[in-house]
Amino acid sequence: MKLTRRAAMLSPLALSAIAHLPAEAQEIIAGLPRRETIILENPEGTIRNAGWFNIWAINAGGQSTGLHQLALDTLWYIDPERGIDGQAWDNSLAAAPPEYNADFTRMTVRLRDGIFWSDGVEFTSADVAYTVEAQIANRAMRWSAILARNVEKVETPDARTVVFQLKEPNSRFHAQFTVRWGAIWIMPKHVFQGQQDIARFDFNKPVSLGAYALHSFDPNGKWYIWERRADWQRTTIARFGQPGPRYAVYVDPGPPDKRVISMLNHEIDVVHDVAPEGMFTLARQSQTARGWFRGFPFAHPDPTLPALLFNHQNPLFQNHDVRWALALLIDIRAVSMASYRGAATISAIAVPPTGTHPADYHAPLEPWLASFELDTGKQKIKPYDAAIGRSIADSLRPTLRDQIPTDPEQIAKSFGMGWWRVNQQAATELLERAGFRRRNNQWQTPDGRPFSFRMMVEGDTRPVMTRAGTMIAQNWRQFGIDVRMDVAPGTQMLDRRSAGDFDTFIGWSVETYGGHPDLAYFLDSWHSAFVAQPGQPQPLRNWQRWSNPELDALIVRLRGIAFDDPRAKEIGHDYVKLMVREMPIIPLMAYNVFTTMDENSWTGFPTAENPYTNPVTNWGNSRYMFTRLRAKS
Repeated sequence: MKLTRRAAMLSPLALSAIAHLPAEAQEIIAGLPRRETIILENPEGTIRNAGWFNIWAINAGGQSTGLHQLALDTLWYIDPERGIDGQAWDNSLAAAPPEYNADFTRMTVRLRDGIFWSDGVEFTSADVAYTVEAQIANRAMRWSAILARNVEKVETPDARTVVFQLKEPNSRFHAQFTVRWGAIWIMPKHVFQGQQDIARFDFNKPVSLGAYALHSFDPNGKWYIWERRADWQRTTIARFGQPGPRYAVYVDPGPPDKRVISMLNHEIDVVHDVAPEGMFTLARQSQTARGWFRGFPFAHPDPTLPALLFNHQNPLFQNHDVRWALALLIDIRAVSMASYRGAATISAIAVPPTGTHPADYHAPLEPWLASFELDTGKQKIKPYDAAIGRSIADSLRPTLRDQIPTDPEQIAKSFGMGWWRVNQQAATELLERAGFRRRNNQWQTPDGRPFSFRMMVEGDTRPVMTRAGTMIAQNWRQFGIDVRMDVAPGTQMLDRRSAGDFDTFIGWSVETYGGHPDLAYFLDSWHSAFVAQPGQPQPLRNWQRWSNPELDALIVRLRGIAFDDPRAKEIGHDYVKLMVREMPIIPLMAYNVFTTMDENSWTGFPTAENPYTNPVTNWGNSRYMFTRLRAKS
């Protein structure tokens, strides 16, 4: 294709980065001035329903296209890192933290003045009230169940005040409107209220409340371009200064090897995630690309817990003996090496080993884990092995030498503490007690059928998790269980996990704040009241669809105390013990994201040395990064 003058403006950006896109797309992206344009990966890949921007309704559209990072806003944000002004908590559309009454049945929100939608309409309390009432009235909306379960009514005494009357005490209700990754985003009432069916309204072109508005997008779902609003001062992010890039381009950069090549050629500025060996290649060959850490393990430790999730509405997995048997067949050392090439931080408990959690949960519960006994029906075993983290570090030391710490505390921080030791005999006894039988080295279910199921993974969209799942499936197949891999890339995974269209999958339903011991961010959504009927969409975040009366009681206790109450940690410990006993998911490790940032064109990225926010491109918090980015001279 002949380069036009507009294309030449992007120099030194080579067109090979977008060569897999249609020619028209190449022209549009190439026409943006490079010194004003940042190019980021959209980890959702190619968006199937590219023109769908109604994030409040589930319809196969993307949300990490820049939509929830740059265009949407809500009441509060809490950052997994230090925070842009040294405080992880940020009052965004709200002018102050939430105000609760004594019994946590009422939450009052004070809103900021002077915030406007991109079409010039002022943001008011009416937008917040509409967001709640419209979703409660439309069961197909994403947050309908959570809001209907909690909210008796919402009142707007004036344009800057919203009062939520709750159906029962809930001291964590504000978490629904607090971005840790995403949250309940505020809807523009003046746009939605005139629609005949808001669940079928595509919201195209989206009206923005953030500092950027949609410039253009590829109808085939390969790329989205956002442009800084001329009136960016009338948005909440303006408190931290003008966002550096004029344009932000979110693209599907292709498979992992292409992402690495594109960054080596300075054709993409931020890659959401690469395979570990891709990061190692960039560390060796690029003078300007870097990870969160400059050296091993490079990756950003998200406060997210990759795990093996069971579909509890599948009869195969409703007996905890079966779930524990499958856990005792997993070689976590092999999973660590297969997935992260050893750069994994393992966790035996259902809390990610990141942020303050090792001090709040992992270390205090080590004695309990060491003494925990599992009854197989024929013997009692102590399955916890406290030395597994150290053994992974020791296996890497001959190759990586001084990059591997020797201090036990540093080893625990980098590689995790203990996990469950492989015990095929105990697994056999547990399966037999559950009625399963082994015939000709193949396991059969109690009704005589082959013990066979699918494991869903995301393929090249998330290679680390795919390799973890492949290794676990191999462990199970070697034991005589028929496990088939089921690849669902990008938004297919999101749609299918919501629909319950899986047997097991590698993913996460445990997502924490990271820097705070409170677990309500994910735990409140695990209440049995939110579990969908088979075939119906599952609200965030109990993808495993597990319900348990003891769990419900813990959630209710948590709702009845303040966010910073020390008793929240005690409740968290009880939750961990319940999860160990029942094993409704099999925790694996922290999600260490090999986000790579190229400092060839832009500087000011957040790093481990300057951890003012999360650099991972699909997080809503990444909007703060834009206020610190500056074009390189």
